[in-house]
Amino acid sequence: QVQLVESGGGLVQAGGSLRLSCAASTRSFSMYTMGWFRQAPGKERDFVAAVAWSAGNTWYADSVKGRFTVSRDNAKNTVYLQMNNLKPEDTAAYSCAATRRFYSVSEREYNVWGQGTQVTVSS
Repeated sequence: QVQLVESGGGLVQAGGSLRLSCAASTRSFSMYTMGWFRQAPGKERDFVAAVAWSAGNTWYADSVKGRFTVSRDNAKNTVYLQMNNLKPEDTAAYSCAATRRFYSVSEREYNVWGQGTQVTVSS
């Protein structure tokens, strides 16, 4: 069974950067499309970004385009989310997730989830 563990969250000032990592415990990591989602207090969980198994295809929510970059290293079974020019509205619990679908922005289609890591952006 695949397990995902996120790291890299923290407190940062607006305009700053953070890099989140998500390590997967599976030899078939390269067969999964990996996604990042976030959930702010009192709000629904939203899609942030995803990267296909080949890393040649990436997708982003409009709210993070140009600021966030998703990438993966299949040799290390790890997916990353580089977050630049952070804004207070980026404050949320960020979770990585895995799906066998090539493309999905729906959390319902991701069947493996990490525990999440908190990102807090101060103004």
